[in-house]
Amino acid sequence: MNAVGGPLAVRAEGLRKSYGPVTAVSGVDLMVREGETFGFLGPNGAGKSTTISMLCTLIRPGGGYAEVAGWDVERAPEGVRRTIGLVFQESTVDNELTARENLRFHAELYGVPRGLLRPRIDRLLGLMGLSERRDSPLRTFSGGMRRRLEIARSLMHDPRVLFLDEPTVGLDPQTRMLIWDHLHRLRQEQAITLFLTTHYLEEAEHCDRIAIMDRGRIVVQGTPAELKSAVGSDVISLRTADDATALRALHERFAVEAHATPEGIGVRTSDGPALVPRLCAQLPVPVHAVTVRKPSLDDVFVHFTGHTIRDAADTVVGASPSGRE
Repeated sequence: MNAVGGPLAVRAEGLRKSYGPVTAVSGVDLMVREGETFGFLGPNGAGKSTTISMLCTLIRPGGGYAEVAGWDVERAPEGVRRTIGLVFQESTVDNELTARENLRFHAELYGVPRGLLRPRIDRLLGLMGLSERRDSPLRTFSGGMRRRLEIARSLMHDPRVLFLDEPTVGLDPQTRMLIWDHLHRLRQEQAITLFLTTHYLEEAEHCDRIAIMDRGRIVVQGTPAELKSAVGSDVISLRTADDATALRALHERFAVEAHATPEGIGVRTSDGPALVPRLCAQLPVPVHAVTVRKPSLDDVFVHFTGHTIRDAADTVVGASPSGRE
């Protein structure tokens, strides 16, 4: 990651987009430095994909200003398109072409000189661990292999900024880890800015900085460590014989921040290990299980939005008529 104050790869001020009465993106401000891995974290429908679509010139902003790699997204969309790579949320590879043919087709659309095609294809297939499948049709690829090929394809024209919209959606955890291994390798081997959206909390941990987006707005930005530090408290998870009664007692007798979770009750406190014995002894219902841990990004999301990322996904706000964010 570049030092603070380095050149900007992405800048947005007051970026907005509405679809009729529905506001998808409301006043987004962003500064992403060259060489960063920057992530939008939020549930489906939060406005992440709509924001990326504006930055990539796929849709026009409804207001505000944005530039990518120094190009104004409205006044110089061709300049933006020449300097970015984009991996869509939905797969867009041609299943009847081989891996090599998919990359060559993309390169020819972007006017990559013919003399660069073969070495660049070989290098990117190697980077993504697909060299041995270069002549296999895409219909024989697994979902994870297709995703890696899409990343390789997006790099064929040597972009400065790579946008990845939910790059591992629908993949199993092991394949998601493999994709990230290749993205880390990409960062090591060539200077590029990665800008991604995700609703996977563990995926956001790979980012240098993240912006939590909810209901069309960015609610907080920072490094994962900074955001977890802002929560600043230990998290106690409880399962009791009567969680509703225990939750009332926690508010009335212990004056701590507590909330219901799918797993039971979550309690935030400055010293979790010291509070646990008191809870076990003084709660009016039996305690079946208790754990203490440091804050996670899930806790950060709850702290700054008031709900879990899963709850937010169940009440989608700000979706476009097409169903995208």
